[in-house]
Amino acid sequence: MKVRNSLKSLRTRNRNNRLVRRKGRVYVINKVQRRYKARQG
Repeated sequence: MKVRNSLKSLRTRNRNNRLVRRKGRVYVINKVQRRYKARQG
């Protein structure tokens, strides 16, 4: 999992990417291609 300051560019790379808030953190997850995973901050 990558840790990035901004997830906007990561989210637009694949159309299956979802932006999710869990426990006060913002995540990008992808159920189809699981290599797209990132956390903000």
